[in-house]
Amino acid sequence: MKIKQTIGIDISKQTFDVRIHSNQCYEVFENNLEGFKELIIWTDKNNPISNENTLFILEHTGIYSEEITLFFTKKDILFSLIPGLEIKKSLGISRGKDDKIDATKIALYGYRLRDEIKPYEIPSQEINQIKRLLTLRERLVKQRAGHKSTLKEQKRIYLKKENQLLLETQEKTVKFLTKQISRIELEVKQIIKENQELNQQYNLVVSVKGIGNQTALFMIVTTNGFTKFKSWRKYASYCGIAPFPNTSGTSIRGRTKVSNLANKKLKSLFDLCAKSAIQNNPEMKIYYHQRLEKGKNKMSTINIIRCKLMARAFAAVNRQTPYVNTLKFAA
Repeated sequence: MKIKQTIGIDISKQTFDVRIHSNQCYEVFENNLEGFKELIIWTDKNNPISNENTLFILEHTGIYSEEITLFFTKKDILFSLIPGLEIKKSLGISRGKDDKIDATKIALYGYRLRDEIKPYEIPSQEINQIKRLLTLRERLVKQRAGHKSTLKEQKRIYLKKENQLLLETQEKTVKFLTKQISRIELEVKQIIKENQELNQQYNLVVSVKGIGNQTALFMIVTTNGFTKFKSWRKYASYCGIAPFPNTSGTSIRGRTKVSNLANKKLKSLFDLCAKSAIQNNPEMKIYYHQRLEKGKNKMSTINIIRCKLMARAFAAVNRQTPYVNTLKFAA
């Protein structure tokens, strides 16, 4: 299959703008099922290239792009879902914003990289369910933390007798949020348990000492069941823990550092995993203190441990065998 045509789609809440790259035909459609059907009819009339050699390029807009991706998948239409930041940074300086221009840029981006872009594989229904529930759980945890913090300060300052309703309402809110978080966690566990492949992946990832339940779930979701990334190194780059050089010519000799372009949630989770491993995994504890004794940087050492944990998780899934702690077999 050789891609000869790209069609850029800029999606918003109510509508989406479409641009055919080769002849610059342009149209706007409603972001619903009727709009998707009209898009196919319009494309058949205006696209000079066959459907087999045409790739739709969509900017990832979260919930607003879900329906059209499902529609394309059911109709076996080739498409790719690209992060907006990737498109923006690849096309140089831009002044102002316009949906029509954005659709043109998306089509151009796809055409330039048509030999490299791979059609998007939509995650399974179970992974999508887990992703939505994890997002909701994270939001509720933040809300609960806010209420707990406020309640703690109010109890310290206000008299309980004079502010009984204020304090009781927030206490009940915290309890309610805790109950809902528990319900979400139980539902996620049930989804994992009922899917043999996901259950196997989950058990393999948590077999690595230091990686907990939430990190394992987020890894499964963000890797689309360990199919989205070819290696742990590419995933480390996505998470923002892969080190990159910082040099130029003979004048700039900066230290190697990680990029700020990252999935901050996963980076935070792996940071917690690394610190947990240092405390509870004898191998990582020895490694950490040995490097510090040699005068190595503390944060770079923690980052190495993040990468080690990630590499072990990927290795366990690829081998389909749990991670084995070889240190306990050492003489």
